[in-house]
Amino acid sequence: MRPNGRHTAGARQLSTLRVWAMGLLLLSAVAISPTTAKAAPSQTAAVATTHVYLLRGVLNIFSLGLDTIGARLQAQGIPVTVANFVSWSSLADEAAAAYRAGRLKTIILVGHSSGATALPDMIAKLNQLGVPVKLAIGLDSVFKTKLSTGAERYINIYIGDGPGEPVRAAAGFRGKLDNVDVRGTGVGHISIDKNEAIQRRVIAEIDAAIMRSRVPAAPVAEPRTPRQARSAAATAPARN
Repeated sequence: MRPNGRHTAGARQLSTLRVWAMGLLLLSAVAISPTTAKAAPSQTAAVATTHVYLLRGVLNIFSLGLDTIGARLQAQGIPVTVANFVSWSSLADEAAAAYRAGRLKTIILVGHSSGATALPDMIAKLNQLGVPVKLAIGLDSVFKTKLSTGAERYINIYIGDGPGEPVRAAAGFRGKLDNVDVRGTGVGHISIDKNEAIQRRVIAEIDAAIMRSRVPAAPVAEPRTPRQARSAAATAPARN
């Protein structure tokens, strides 16, 4: 018996559809696999164990640029907490608990206005709890601010002819302190956290800190190096 013409045509169409389906699957695999291959496991792990705490200033309404920074960091997969500066102590307790539990490795702090003024207190409490701070960035701290204990790096971005103040390092301070005066750039105390260039710098510094957290710690320095470092630290406050 000869096969039915309609049955033969239907079989051919089904076979063609199967070929197209297999082809689409192969194309999908080719398109997806390069993106997956580019994801670095070490980078993903570093981001997963990082948390950025962003502290707003007075009244919780003048530092909304920190919300924008937080949203951009979250888009990169970086966990963030945005809160008013009065929460700094409870946030330090929260971060310390996560650090001791092994869920958190890299702690980064950002504050604007009174939120920037609170950063040294939060750093000091974390250090007392045995928790290191990788990076802290203050945006135009409004009161005289002194670092008695340290983050690995502290960046104070302030407006020299405005209400902002340089941050000073107390005797025995460990870490790197950078005071960055942005007077003449058109930013003001209320707008510094919302300025696009400032936001890009903050995010770039955070990304760099996360990258540094992937690098093994440097070997212990020779005995003469600490003596030089102590001498430099002792003279640093006088220059500020």
